[in-house]
Order: sequence, then structure tokens, then C-alpha cells
Amino acid sequence: MAARKLFSSELRDESAAVPGVTTRVTSRLTSFFAACGNSICGNSAIAAVAPVIGADGSEVAASIAFSAILGVFVVVGLPFFGHVLKLSMVQYGALAGLTIYAIPQVLAATLSVSATSAQIGTLVKLVRVLMLGPVVLGLSLAQHRAAPNGVRPSLGRLVPWFIVGFIVAAVARSAGIVPVSLVTPMRLVATDLTVLSMAALGLAVDVRALARVGHRVAGAVLASLAVIVLVSVLLVRTINVG
Repeated sequence: MAARKLFSSELRDESAAVPGVTTRVTSRLTSFFAACGNSICGNSAIAAVAPVIGADGSEVAASIAFSAILGVFVVVGLPFFGHVLKLSMVQYGALAGLTIYAIPQVLAATLSVSATSAQIGTLVKLVRVLMLGPVVLGLSLAQHRAAPNGVRPSLGRLVPWFIVGFIVAAVARSAGIVPVSLVTPMRLVATDLTVLSMAALGLAVDVRALARVGHRVAGAVLASLAVIVLVSVLLVRTINVG
């Protein structure tokens, strides 16, 4: 598979003779997916990257499971963590946006704290999501050099369209195009859609897929999460947000 060429070049000559090479390559790909999901936008990033590097279903399933399950733990634990650190509403929102994987999870972790936290968290998270296009484009170019006949991403995979929708909605609301009478009903609809998004994340999880990856991959994913949280706390504290 083309992805093996890009991410495991040192194993090419061994793959025909050494047992377990395929498992090692798969573990690397799962770790790579987890890194994309952790640093950008969870399952959306994994789904966007997967076809570019030619990953198979089992690798994608394991990565999505890691992203969704760890995301739930972060959503549940982060409010307590923010309380222990005595963060302001703005600081907590920034921390949530910097650490949580998916936008619905950011909303779930911040709306229970305050509307300010939710707004700041969503804004910070959307800035992270903007990295999706450059990452997918960079991977596509690297993959094309390694395998000229590889899959090239479409415009739909390079542009996170929900960000475009967010900007359009924000401009419309700020410009007074959206009637004030519609704001409250739209908020209720947005809440219901957020609940559906969280349910969809749960339905995408196949816990059995986690059993098929090695402990080294699990350790790498957990370590990356710990680093993200630590760096985010230091950043929020250092620049004195809020």
C-alpha cells in the first residue's frame, strides 16, 4: 500500500522476510492518525487524512476509537481540572479549545461552565481546525512524491467547510442579518445538534478495535494527550489569558 512507502521506508526491504513488519507499520499508521486527531480536530482529521495515505478500515477504526474515548475522558475531567487550577472563564475556554479533540466535545466541556468559556473554546478550537487543510495538502504532496499514482485530495478535504459556515453565520449575526427573534430558537436547535454530534461520535467507536493495537501505540496516544494538556496549561498561564 502506498502509505507504507511514505511512513515506513526503512522497513521496505525487510517486509518480505521479517514476520510482524505489517503489524509494526500498522501501529505506526495508527499512531500517526492519533497524532493528527489529537492535534487538529479528532475524527474529522483522521477521516480527511486516511484516504490520502491509503489507510485501511482497521487502522481508521482504531484511531477513531482512541480519539473518541479519550475525548470523553477529557470532556468529563477538564472542568474539574480547570476548577483545581482556579482558571477564569476565558482561561478555561482557551484551555478547552487547545486540548479537546472535536468541536462538539469542546461545547460539551464548556457549556456546563459558562457561555463565555464556550465561545472562547469554540473560537480557539476552530483556529486549530484551520490546520487541517495545510496538513492534508502537505501529506498529499509527500505521498505523490513517494507514489505518483496515489490519491489526491479533493477541495472538499482541503477546506473544513464547517469553518466557512461558522464564519458566514458569525458575520450574519454581527451584521444584524439574523433577526433577534430567531436567536433563541436557533440556540436550542444548536444544542440539539450538539447532542446528536456527540451521539454520532459514540456510534463511530468500535472498542474492539483498541484491542488490535499494541500497548506502545496506546502509550504514545496517552503521552501525546498529556503533553497537549501540559503545554496548553503553560500557554494559558504564561500569556495570562483572561
